[in-house]
Amino acid sequence: MPTIERILCPIDFSQPSVLAYQYAQSVGRHFKAPVLLQHVIDWQTPAYPCLDVPAAYEETRGTLRAHAVQQLQEFAKSHTYQCVQTECVVQDGAVTDSILGLAEEKAVNLIVMGTHGWRGFDHLALGSVTGKVLRKARCPVLAVRKPAHDFANLAGVPELAEIQRILYCTDFSEHSEQAWDHAVPLAAEYHAELTLLHVLEDIPSSSDIEGETAKALERLEEQIPSWVRENVVTKPVVRIGKAYQQIIQLASEAQTDLVIVGVRGRHALDLPVFGSTTYRVVQSGPCPVLVVHIATDSDKQGGKNQKV
Repeated sequence: MPTIERILCPIDFSQPSVLAYQYAQSVGRHFKAPVLLQHVIDWQTPAYPCLDVPAAYEETRGTLRAHAVQQLQEFAKSHTYQCVQTECVVQDGAVTDSILGLAEEKAVNLIVMGTHGWRGFDHLALGSVTGKVLRKARCPVLAVRKPAHDFANLAGVPELAEIQRILYCTDFSEHSEQAWDHAVPLAAEYHAELTLLHVLEDIPSSSDIEGETAKALERLEEQIPSWVRENVVTKPVVRIGKAYQQIIQLASEAQTDLVIVGVRGRHALDLPVFGSTTYRVVQSGPCPVLVVHIATDSDKQGGKNQKV
């Protein structure tokens, strides 16, 4: 089973960053994992393009960097709780590359980011920072949006998010199996109810719907080993329709706190498919989504494997 030993939470000082940090700390608290707070100063688009004199530019750059360091430290002081170990890092460079680079350098097991506040992800812009990190990160990414419902907090720290209902989505593929390996420890650690969902799509009208549903339910039941049943409340569910629609609908109906999905490789979302199940659930779902990648052969070439 994967373990969470180090968490990266990029911060742009927006309200979504505050919410993402609350989730990062919650996971860090449960798994005793330190949280790395990162802010990136993007010099690809200088704040002062009229400064052509190198000395003046460097002076301005140094001033802004010092301000960013102070701002991040104040952010950490204002939003960090004593039960969580944190570290602050300020970097210069392209935001996405800096996030992915630090995640690799620090062997991060989880990246936690807000889905709004990073320039346009709320408009489904694949070029946004969160979108790029979702597609290219080697480790799981928790895309955080404010839940559409309120939930009771059992952590003893009022502002930290508690996860009580997890929805794990599976199409019985290899990437779904890897997502399952993340769903189980999260559910066990949070003592959360774990719903296993399979959606039957494109079923011909002539099909034996009851028979297909029964087969899918049986496969879901077979996926749950006895030790999981002893430690986690599980609930297998089969629905019929478009996968993303049924995932979002069930998550809303059940007041789910976290949806977990798997995707094929780090380049699966590079395709121009706004209608992909994962992207639609992240963009339109009622709660945070944990996206788990399974490495393909092309992903492994030239890149070091990390413990996830």
